[in-house]
Amino acid sequence: MRALVMTAPGGAENTEIREVEAPRPGPGQVAVDVAYAGLNFVDVMGRRGDAGYVAAWPYRPGKEVAGTVRAVGEGVTGLAPGDRVVAAPTGGGLAEVVLAEAALTVPVPDGLALREAAAAPLGLATAILLLTDAGRFTAGDTVLVHSAGGGIGNAVAQLVPLLGGGRLIGTVGRPEKAAAAVATGYDHAFARDEGLRDAVRAATDGRGVDLVLDPLGTDELELDLDLAAPGGRIVLFGNAGGGAVTDLPPLGRLMAGNLTVTGFSHRALAATAPARLGRAIGRVLDLMAGGGLALPVTELPDLAAVPAAHDAMAEGRATGKYVARVAG
Repeated sequence: MRALVMTAPGGAENTEIREVEAPRPGPGQVAVDVAYAGLNFVDVMGRRGDAGYVAAWPYRPGKEVAGTVRAVGEGVTGLAPGDRVVAAPTGGGLAEVVLAEAALTVPVPDGLALREAAAAPLGLATAILLLTDAGRFTAGDTVLVHSAGGGIGNAVAQLVPLLGGGRLIGTVGRPEKAAAAVATGYDHAFARDEGLRDAVRAATDGRGVDLVLDPLGTDELELDLDLAAPGGRIVLFGNAGGGAVTDLPPLGRLMAGNLTVTGFSHRALAATAPARLGRAIGRVLDLMAGGGLALPVTELPDLAAVPAAHDAMAEGRATGKYVARVAG
């Protein structure tokens, strides 16, 4: 089978398509024939060699797929060859066949195309868990989302109205991306520059924001703390910049503002509470099938187009959600 392989830390020059042996499922596992695979920034962090993302090289990225069940391992029930599914594998999803745990392999509802469903296992599931479980979103909250132009940012813009509605403020790395974020549903979008703090304060009439969703490590944590309203929640869910992570704020500062700083990791949740993640995947699939959630995707024609898309993501040029067509 064909698979995308990253041979060493770096960029597109270290990514290639190889012929490798198709995997077979072990106990509790499902083999999926991949029709579409979603791209995520975690692939970029692995490619550039960020600590903790790649255990060994060569590395096969890809953490969300849609396709059909090829085979099931011992002990797997409720899934059979030919079933349309999405899955959240630990890696290797950018390939013609991938293995995933049965708990993280979820049937796709009738009427929902696999192309769109491929955005659910990591991107959309992360977005709904950031808002609900980690962020404790309540209808009417003002939400600040860093990197609003990416896949998670787009998903949050779609989900907030479905969860009761609120005010959405996004930040983007480049000023020219602000209009696109507003077009997806943000009330305001601002570039992350020296005027950001004042711009957000003006947009909230000085009150601040109830919830911050921040994938930038701790680069913007001081800003997040300054802009958080009393009782505000800050959810850190990545380190997109790849820089050193600083210490969290002292307890006194958190207590003074009744603030919460929370960490979220899709990978850790998949390893420690897969059923919880599986339920979130199922929830967003149902929302998509019912017409309440429609996340636009940009389709890449094949695996060979993925390295250039990873480049665009790494350089902040990408907008929205990429899915790569693998087969079908």
